[in-house]
Amino acid sequence: MSKLSGIGGRLYRGETSIDFIGRRRRWYSVSALFILLSIAALSLQGLHLGIEFKGGSSFTVNKADATIEQARSAVEAVGIPGEIIVQKIGSSKVRVQTAALDTAQNNAVQDALAAKFSVTVESIDTQIVGPSWGKEITRKALYGLLGFLICVMLYLAMAFEPKMSIAAIVAVVHDVFITVGIYALVGFDVTPATVIGFLTILGYSLYDTVVVFDKIRENTRTLAATSKSTYSHATNLAVNQTLVRSFNTSLIALLPVGSILFVGAGLLGAGTLKDLSLALFIGLAVGTYSSVFIAPPVLAQLREKEPEMIALAKRVHSRAAAATLSSSASPVAASGATRGPRNQPKRKGRK
Repeated sequence: MSKLSGIGGRLYRGETSIDFIGRRRRWYSVSALFILLSIAALSLQGLHLGIEFKGGSSFTVNKADATIEQARSAVEAVGIPGEIIVQKIGSSKVRVQTAALDTAQNNAVQDALAAKFSVTVESIDTQIVGPSWGKEITRKALYGLLGFLICVMLYLAMAFEPKMSIAAIVAVVHDVFITVGIYALVGFDVTPATVIGFLTILGYSLYDTVVVFDKIRENTRTLAATSKSTYSHATNLAVNQTLVRSFNTSLIALLPVGSILFVGAGLLGAGTLKDLSLALFIGLAVGTYSSVFIAPPVLAQLREKEPEMIALAKRVHSRAAAATLSSSASPVAASGATRGPRNQPKRKGRK
């Protein structure tokens, strides 16, 4: 416990340091593993798009003892073509999703569900979304994501520097790709709430990254003039100085989202919350990881290739080598001075 006390101050002052930049290949390997898993999940399973995106019909029955098996058997008895998705919502609702149906098929499904669960047709909540509407929603979602990335790149390029915007966008794409892959692996439906969750985690990931980048800019403002450290060393110090803040902020954000996901959607059965809460939970965790382990190393790699930073690294290494040589030579000189011949003072009266 004594080792952990005051660790934030030691990290900020540089007394304790974690080499985030020097071990970037290790972090890249971890991210590459998750990206490969995401590619495999998207290739094998794909995303389960909700009817808002692909179109179709949704029938929700409010019945205390309703089961998934009863709802599925009732709809299959009608002979509806295509995939039938049946989900339990809470403890008293069952939702059935089908492909786009005509009026006669919709009426047949409603009658079958009403007869199966002994409810009136009017009590069944029916939602019909055409394929053209689903395509329009998908197109607008993609436009919103693209516009968001462009605006972020322009802002970061003007507020900080172009290479910081590149590193931030790399981290954002990293976050979205892994989140989408895990979402596909779990098999939840992609709904408008999911898209809202994705846009929310983009903003949070950028917020955490901008905090780190602001400290990097502060540490590297007079770097070329002083020649005390390389860009990578200054960047690593900035990451260590903001590490505790990033951890605390992420933990506070994950606690309520985790409560919604595990308590609300898991224990209480609030199925309408699981799409949003899962996207937020995964995105917040991955966004925190990328703001520490991905964005700063990418930025350092981009800047270290500049001629000015290459010259700075040479000056820093030369000064370090000279300091090492001087410190190693001083004990030898001191020992030589003590071992030299001693001149005894002459006594009076002796020749």
